[in-house]
Amino acid sequence: MKKWLMMMLAAVLMVGILAGCGARSQQSTSKEGGEAGGGASDEKIIIKFSHVVAENTPKGQAAEMFKQLAEEYTNGKVEIQVFPNSQLYKDEDVLAAVQQNNVQLAAPSTSVVTKLYPQWTLFDLPFIFKDEAGVQAAMESPEIGGKLFTMLEEQNLLGLAMWDNGFKQTHSNKKIVAPADFKGQKLRVMSSKVLEAQFKSVGANPTPMAFGEVYSALEQGVIDGGENTISNVYSQKMHEVQKYITMSNHGYLGYAVITNSDFWNGLPEDVRTQLQKALDETTAWVRDNSKRVNDEQLAEIKASGKTEIIELSEEERQAWVDAMTVIYSEFEGEIGKDLIDAAKALW
Repeated sequence: MKKWLMMMLAAVLMVGILAGCGARSQQSTSKEGGEAGGGASDEKIIIKFSHVVAENTPKGQAAEMFKQLAEEYTNGKVEIQVFPNSQLYKDEDVLAAVQQNNVQLAAPSTSVVTKLYPQWTLFDLPFIFKDEAGVQAAMESPEIGGKLFTMLEEQNLLGLAMWDNGFKQTHSNKKIVAPADFKGQKLRVMSSKVLEAQFKSVGANPTPMAFGEVYSALEQGVIDGGENTISNVYSQKMHEVQKYITMSNHGYLGYAVITNSDFWNGLPEDVRTQLQKALDETTAWVRDNSKRVNDEQLAEIKASGKTEIIELSEEERQAWVDAMTVIYSEFEGEIGKDLIDAAKALW
C-alpha cells in the first residue's frame, strides 16, 4: 500500500513538471502573421514572403536583402521566411493568400494585380515607358502610383513598394527582327489581355502560362518562345532551349510589394517603422541592382554561345513601336485615358 502511494505521488509530480514545461514552451512560441500585433513584447513575429522566381534574380535577391535588414533592424523581433520558386503559391493565387493572411508579403508582377484592378494593366502596355527612370517617376507621381496603390486598400491590401526587374526581351527558336517575323509564332505571356493583344497585333499566337511551366514547354516545343527579362531567362535556363533573343525592351516587368492591410496596421509601431526602413533601403538597392544583374547575366548568355543575341536598329525598333502601340486605344476604357496620357507625358 505504501509502495503504491509513493508511485502515485511520483506520477502526480511528473505530470506537474511536464505541464509546467509545456506552459513555458507555449509562452515562448513565435507568433505568425495576423497575431503579431497583439502578443507580448518578447514574442517573435513571423512574416512569410512568397514569390515565384529564383533566388538569383533581382526579386529573389531583394527578398533576401529585405529579410536580412528587417531582422537586423528589429533586433530579432521579426523573422522573415522567404519562399521562392512558387514553393507556396503561384502568382495567380498569391493575392488571395495575402488577403487571407496565409502569407504576409508577396511581390507579384503588375500583371497579376490586373485581376483585381484592370487599371494596373497600364504596366503591360508595350513601349509605354521609355526607361526605368520613367517607371520610377510614374510610381512616385500621385496621378499614377498614388492612384494605383490607393485602389488596393479596397481589398484589404496595402502596396508598400515597386521593385524593378527591368525591361522584357523577346526570345524564340525562330528569328524575330521585323514585326512580320512574329506571324504564327506561339509565344508565352503572363495572364493579361494587354499582353495577348500586344502579340496578336503582330500576328503571333499568345499563350498564357504559369512562369514555372515555361522551361519545359520551351524544351518540348509546346511553345516557340516568349517575353522575359534577361535575368528571368538566365535563372530559368531558357537560353539553353532558345536559339534567339531579340533585345526589344518592349515592355516593363515590375513587382508590386503587397501586404495584408490588417496585418501591417496591427504591427507594433516600432516594428512597422523598422520594417519600412528595411523596405525603403531594399527598394533603392533594387533600382540599381536589377540593371546590373540583367547586364551581367546577358554577358553570361553570350559567353555560353547557345543563343544568338539580336540587337535592333532604331528603325527596326520603331517598326515594333508602330505595330504594337495601336492597341492603346483598345484599352483606354479599361485602364483610363488619364493614366495612359500621364505615362506618355513622362517620355
